[in-house]
Formats: sequence, structure tokens, C-alpha cells
Amino acid sequence: MKKVFIVLCISAVITACGGSSKTGNSTDTPGAANQTAKAAESNADTNANKTGTESTATADAPGAKLMAASDCNTCHKKDTKVVGPALVDIAAKYPPTASNVDTLVAKVIKGGSGHWGSIPMAPHPQLKPADVKEMVTYVLSLKK
Repeated sequence: MKKVFIVLCISAVITACGGSSKTGNSTDTPGAANQTAKAAESNADTNANKTGTESTATADAPGAKLMAASDCNTCHKKDTKVVGPALVDIAAKYPPTASNVDTLVAKVIKGGSGHWGSIPMAPHPQLKPADVKEMVTYVLSLKK
């Protein structure tokens, strides 16, 4: 979405600047600005179509926002193993059942080890259980 916004802003600036310049430069014609705007619009359309094919778990989800505000991304990335497992690998291992959510909430708050290798996950006692539940629910909604 940010890319679409940036492309549209750049197109607006190019269109606004390109139509009013009288420097004699052939690229500063309104036609050139319109072609640039049309090219940017087609990219915006393409990006909008791609956005519709993504999974329902988005960065706008409450759990994603809570994770971004915490230190989760230090050890976990969505698609890549860093120190801890990739979030999509966690989602693949644990179906989104109430029992699994409760287990993972406890594991995040208390810390744990042995399920993904020898490196333990640090405890996060400062996090509220309700917030951790949102984060875990978000993680379990991710798909490969």
C-alpha cells in the first residue's frame, strides 16, 4: 500500500511540475507528464491486483502491530529462520486451536527451549497475556 501511495505522489508531482514548465525542454511537455502518470497508474493497478492475492493475515492485524512494538522481530522473521523459527514455520507446526494458542502464550511469557533446537527463547514476563494471545493468533494465521 505504501508503494502505491508513493507512486501516486510521485505521479502527482511529475504531472504538476511537467505541465507548467516553459523551459523549451521537450520532456517537460504535458504529454510526457501524462505518459509518466499513465505508467505510474498501470503500476498502481498491478500492485493493487497483487495485494488482493495475499493471505488474510496482514501487517495491519492487531497481533502484527503488537509484535512490531515488541522485540519479536529480533529473533523471528515471517519467512526466514533467524535465531528462532520463521513465523510461517510456527504456523505450519501448530494448528490454530485454543489449546495451541494457550500453550504458545505460556511459552512466550515464560520462555522455553527444545522444540526448535538448542537455543532457548527468552521469557517475556512484561507482556500482557491478552497481547501475547493476539500475537500468537496472528502468527498462527500466517500461511506459507
